[in-house]
Amino acid sequence: MTFKSSVLYAARIFFSRPGAERSNGKRSLMGAMVCIGISLVPLVAVLVISQGMIDGITGRMIGLSSQDLQVRVSSYSGEVETLSGMEELSGRFGEIPGVVDVIPEMQGMALAAGNGIRTGATVRAVRKNIFSDVESFSSLFKLVEGSTSLENERSAVLCEKIAGTLGVHAGDKLSLISISKVGEVMVPKMREFTVEGIVSSGYQELDALWVFIPLPTGYDFLSVKSSQFIFGLVTEDSFSPSLMKIKAAVSRNIRGMDSDPTLEHSRVYTWNELNAAEYENFASTKILLLLIMLLIVLVASVNISSALVMVVMERRREIAILKSMGASEEGIKMSFILVGFASGAGGTLIGIPLGLLAAVNINPLISIMEKGVNFFAKFFYLVARGDLGSFSEVRLLDPAYYLQDIPVSIPFPHLLLITAGTLVLSLVVSIIPASKAGREKPLDTLRKM
Repeated sequence: MTFKSSVLYAARIFFSRPGAERSNGKRSLMGAMVCIGISLVPLVAVLVISQGMIDGITGRMIGLSSQDLQVRVSSYSGEVETLSGMEELSGRFGEIPGVVDVIPEMQGMALAAGNGIRTGATVRAVRKNIFSDVESFSSLFKLVEGSTSLENERSAVLCEKIAGTLGVHAGDKLSLISISKVGEVMVPKMREFTVEGIVSSGYQELDALWVFIPLPTGYDFLSVKSSQFIFGLVTEDSFSPSLMKIKAAVSRNIRGMDSDPTLEHSRVYTWNELNAAEYENFASTKILLLLIMLLIVLVASVNISSALVMVVMERRREIAILKSMGASEEGIKMSFILVGFASGAGGTLIGIPLGLLAAVNINPLISIMEKGVNFFAKFFYLVARGDLGSFSEVRLLDPAYYLQDIPVSIPFPHLLLITAGTLVLSLVVSIIPASKAGREKPLDTLRKM
């Protein structure tokens, strides 16, 4: 029995003749194919959504906080005691090969007060034009109110969470209180700022306490000795293998090996060193979710084996006739393996496009689900309480822990791996029933007919 004959017989099993009544085995086979397709939908959706979440959050951590590389210069270093010293260091780091841009920043803690409410704040003194000139800031921050101008020395840009906590809006006054050390005495220093604008990165766990002020104002307002002096170094690619080479070059520069003076007590970090815990947590959560989804696919693929067992039982007479006419055991076995493979391929063709469709439209789907959940929540709340005055809407994706909008990132290599894995699994579970079909004895079968 040639391979072509095996393929033709497999096609006869899989595709019913026009007008022929479908057998229970064929129905089971189609059911197994649909089960595989359904099990692949959540697997593909989880893969794409989790990858989008990880890429979106990681991109914000890199672009808005750590940058690709980050140099932390000691506050006791003479080079950062003045604004001109920071500018000189920025130029020094900008000349290192592989560094595209340098973002200097003075960072300190303060007490923010507005409308009679107080809360802690992370004050980030940055370049005045950072929101327009730095690509990550202009693309990842969404303007909620006002503008992102820091031209005025007493202007401030707040993130949405802290602005909501303080109850301030664009144009309102904001008081910041920092602590400076004068001799042995800690002296509070207060400055009043105008809220020029309110922005959001879409991920509150990252930006919940950020208040941006101009860098010159930072030197006047924050204590130099208790502040952090950070230089964010931007490269061509955050994930490039050459990032470690650039880090080594920056480290040599800091140690004074490039004819520049040594920067005492200063270190350089890569973005994944600064965010190692979060990144590992995201990756392990993604792997755990995928393993659970793969178990569902494995259970669904077992249906192919049970369906083939039923098909073999129904076609024992055909198998006996074929073998009596010279069909080989391997040829019959190959036919049923191909039937199982075709069922897996059919399920893949159903599941992967549907999974991608669900993942690509995840934001509208979540919005529709939120509206439905809130409609019923309001109804039951109204029945129980009689009024909606204290009702707070349900958020399926709380921006304190998730991104407000999930960026869609389709990992094609992973999709190819899932497709190949499903097809291989379909072949593996088909081997036992196919082997049983190949071992059928034609004489015993025909005597019973």
